Amino acid sequence: MKNNETLITAEGLEEIKKELEELKLVKRKEVSEKIKVALAFGDISENSEYDEAKNEQANVESRIAKLELMIKNAKIIKEAKQKGIVSIGSKVTIKDLEYDEIMEYTIVGSAEADPFKGKISNVSPLGKSLLGKKLGEIIEVPSPMGDMIKYEIVTV
Repeated sequence: MKNNETLITAEGLEEIKKELEELKLVKRKEVSEKIKVALAFGDISENSEYDEAKNEQANVESRIAKLELMIKNAKIIKEAKQKGIVSIGSKVTIKDLEYDEIMEYTIVGSAEADPFKGKISNVSPLGKSLLGKKLGEIIEVPSPMGDMIKYEIVTV
């Protein structure tokens, strides 16, 4: 993988394109209106509404630039190449061996990772530990507290 590549699923790329369109067509206009309203208050040297609107504008433009770069450098993750072996794009079910808890994750690039939606990054500790492993294997993943957590791969 090249340093500037953004690994992403086709679905994730579409989500980024939608967010970019929303920022460009809606959010930019909203922020522009906030700036106009704030300017109507007069003196901008002590105008907190103006400062807030300009900060929001900077954040929107920064996010637009980041999304455009991600789209430009996007490398679509294809379906797992080998059945039964975890790779980027794989949907994996694992079992926490200590708590007997079952979890399901999809391994994605870091740009698309969202643990609350079951998408973990290929560079996260769990993602790295899963890559290249097979159905039935047991992996050990360091926890934030420093101890090791054991998981069994239930499905790939």
